[in-house]
Amino acid sequence: MYKTFSELKKAVKQDSTSSKVIKVALLGDTATQFLNVALKGSAKSEGFNLEVFEADFGQISRQIMDPSSEYYEFDADYTIIFESTHKLLNQYYKSYDSAKDFAENKIKYINELYNTIHNRTKSRVIYCNFPIIDSKVFGNFSNKVESSFNFQLNKLNYLLSLEVAMNKDNFFISDLLSIQNKWGRDFMFAPSIYVNTEMVLSIDALPIVAHNIFSIVSSLEGKFKKCLILDLDNTTWGGIIGDDGLEKIQIGNLGIGKAFTEFQYWVKALQKRGIILAVCSKNDEDKAKEPFEKHPDMILKLDDIAVFVANWENKADNIRKIQSILNIGFDSMVFLDDNPFERNLVRENLPDVCVPELPEDPAEYLEYLYGLNLFETASFSENDIERTKQYQVEAQRTVDLESFTNVEDFLKSLNMTSDVQSFNNFSKPRVSQLTQRSNQFNLRTVRYTEQEIENLIASDKHHTISFTLEDKYGDNGLICVIVLEEKDKETLFIDTWLMSCRVLKRGMESFTLNTIAEIAKKQGYKYIAGEYISTNKNQMVKDHYKNLSFINENDKWILNVNDYQPQEVYIKNK
Repeated sequence: MYKTFSELKKAVKQDSTSSKVIKVALLGDTATQFLNVALKGSAKSEGFNLEVFEADFGQISRQIMDPSSEYYEFDADYTIIFESTHKLLNQYYKSYDSAKDFAENKIKYINELYNTIHNRTKSRVIYCNFPIIDSKVFGNFSNKVESSFNFQLNKLNYLLSLEVAMNKDNFFISDLLSIQNKWGRDFMFAPSIYVNTEMVLSIDALPIVAHNIFSIVSSLEGKFKKCLILDLDNTTWGGIIGDDGLEKIQIGNLGIGKAFTEFQYWVKALQKRGIILAVCSKNDEDKAKEPFEKHPDMILKLDDIAVFVANWENKADNIRKIQSILNIGFDSMVFLDDNPFERNLVRENLPDVCVPELPEDPAEYLEYLYGLNLFETASFSENDIERTKQYQVEAQRTVDLESFTNVEDFLKSLNMTSDVQSFNNFSKPRVSQLTQRSNQFNLRTVRYTEQEIENLIASDKHHTISFTLEDKYGDNGLICVIVLEEKDKETLFIDTWLMSCRVLKRGMESFTLNTIAEIAKKQGYKYIAGEYISTNKNQMVKDHYKNLSFINENDKWILNVNDYQPQEVYIKNK
């Protein structure tokens, strides 16, 4: 599914006036001109437009340490630091007498770079780790020699994760080492090109590396995959359940069944990480569910599946049904099916859905999917583990709503309660994650890291509010985030208003505004001001403030606090 470098080069020239512009600084110790092009092409493919400051190679320290440098004048949203293993090897040779401290000294240097950037800018840092160069100075014995380059390089990559990335909220690693492990060193590196051009990445490797780097940016900008939709026959297990029967489908540890079992383990791991699982199968529903319920070798169970659709209807229509229940964008879905006809049908009817071209041999499914890195993420919290259950409950709500003659009676029957609190250390990870993930119900689409959330908590100019929602079906967890900013003594500005789409049409919007108005009144503000900033995904809230009786004044929406009458809702404070 990767584009060639030539295709990415052509993509850069395509018109993208409607795309979001992201400012990226690219700092390298070797030539990065072609990587620059590949990054811009990858961004275009994802619906973004990169404005890139590319420093001359070898100027990483100067650009970052000098406060008057072009780097700081550019004011990048993201800083990509690309240091090559080749230059690292030269540094190692020069410091051979203190080689045992080489990795620690390099980590100190990287920490210094990051801390300088962090203290002077709001730029997020993406640092490329180091592919292996096995110089064979010690051969295999290098793993027992602390001063060997191989030993120090392995230690450096480990410490880069343990001592830098894990401790720094705005620091992310682009894992070039894993790319080398997948594709091979000879694929990634061409010695003659390096010697003649100072370029360490081959032309063929550039699209893969650029995709890997930009997938981090894309996920931080709120564009990532949330849902995996599975076909069943010859995709989740071998054989056809309706023809072969329960005993003869292929799963377990024998033959090709092993490939399907290991595939299910991978899918299960995604589910535990927070990816929503759905089933879309051409089958009788009772037959399709039978292996989940009765087969002893099934790794996936019905409890792992948020939405289960099995019938003989068009798969594109069934995916639309799944989307309507989950209320997420088609572009956040991945559909896996072994049948080329079904794959093409979904691609033609739902072009935003990602449909990988699975290999014919199921034994190759996993290695192929590993290489695509479809489920990049920039955050993880304990709440992710509960996501499947929350969407299963939402599906049940959708079914039960149909039995009520009016919505008000249904809402009353839910017995909804909300825990309303200021942000705190317990809610900080989830609040940050919601700002990263929420695209549709997000009025200004401001993204916050955990460090930035801490700054808001400590700020005298901001009021923060988080809302949970619980009803008779279960707990939805933290589903709404509000950041209010004092613009002047009379006006409270809604810097951030976002909500999980799972709780739409339950009165949460009105409950939230009632809470904001109450805070504004107690604090002595006369006006609440809101703003809608349009994106490709948040059109659903275009008229949000208008519907809540705000008045438009110079592209801002204004509400007079004294004139506001609390709206009727069926949600109670906990």
